[in-house]
Amino acid sequence: MRLRDLKLTNYRNCIDLELDLDSDKILITGKNAQGKTNILESICLLSTLKSPRTSNNLDFINFNAQKTEIDCNIIKSDTDIELKYTYSSDKKRELALNGVKTTPKNFKTVLKTVLFSSADLMLLRGNPSDRRDWLDRAISQIYPAYDERLSKYDKIRIQKNNLLKEYLKTGLLNETLFEVYNEQLVITGSNIIFLRKKFLKEIERISRKKHKIISENEELTISYDCSFVSNEEYELENIARAFTISLEERKQEEMRRGQCCAGPHRDDIIFYINDNESTKFASQGQQRTIVLALKLSELDIITQKTGDEPILLLDDVLAELDDIRQNYLLKSINKNTQTVITSVDTVLFDEEFLQDVKIYKIQNGSIYENL
Repeated sequence: MRLRDLKLTNYRNCIDLELDLDSDKILITGKNAQGKTNILESICLLSTLKSPRTSNNLDFINFNAQKTEIDCNIIKSDTDIELKYTYSSDKKRELALNGVKTTPKNFKTVLKTVLFSSADLMLLRGNPSDRRDWLDRAISQIYPAYDERLSKYDKIRIQKNNLLKEYLKTGLLNETLFEVYNEQLVITGSNIIFLRKKFLKEIERISRKKHKIISENEELTISYDCSFVSNEEYELENIARAFTISLEERKQEEMRRGQCCAGPHRDDIIFYINDNESTKFASQGQQRTIVLALKLSELDIITQKTGDEPILLLDDVLAELDDIRQNYLLKSINKNTQTVITSVDTVLFDEEFLQDVKIYKIQNGSIYENL
């Protein structure tokens, strides 16, 4: 899979940007706030229909415009594919595949990406929601229908929360509707937990090897932290049974608090180095090694599961890594992996690496090729 070109129209500060991406390695240089990250964000949008930076799609539209457009051409399995994303100030989104209007589900099956940004290096120090978001984004690249399950679960959970809030006001609870919501939460939530645990088991297997190489023999393990299911439980039926029991046991607590108190929306992912929890005992360097191993493992898993080599997006991440981790990252990138890198300048890259790289400079949303 290769990105051939990218065109941004009124996308943040990129008013009219056209970028030739027909190269294995692309380096985009420029000072902060010039538009480097905007380019990578737009590629992520074409891949997942989600931004790694904001949940408000209106942020994509330039202040002086009414809509934004992202166009790109891809070559995939020797086939040319055109993707177009449009979002307007009246919150209308249009998706087109080869010039024909298409559904989000079909749109997201085309382009696969793995983004590694400086913000990802704080993954282990962040909130549980940050780790859930990372995990969910990775899974959705392999199972496009996964996003629909998340959306369905959240919709049911919000409906149940509204029912519980109404109970707090009136003292009356619709028991029948309450049970219906619980049954639906168990069905959708158990599937989410099942897929998360399945994916984590796979990424742990791959990332442990990579982590051991970088860290010189430190052991990485990953645990899915759920209040009602052990980390060793992988059977869907058992997960659903445990979820049902947990909801029954916490009914009074939910009625008292006015919210759903158990489910995948409250779970976490815990990382251990030599059996010590990394958020408590690992140094900053050790935590960054974990994230580096995870991101490189994402590449491998997506390739194995989908047969497509994803596009690797490295957003100002090299400046945050020491020489050992920089070298490991750059040398670990498969020659078949198209990579788009952003950096303030070229000083972090040796001459040998830069020989095969197409280099651009961006300034105030306009881009120029370094000749």
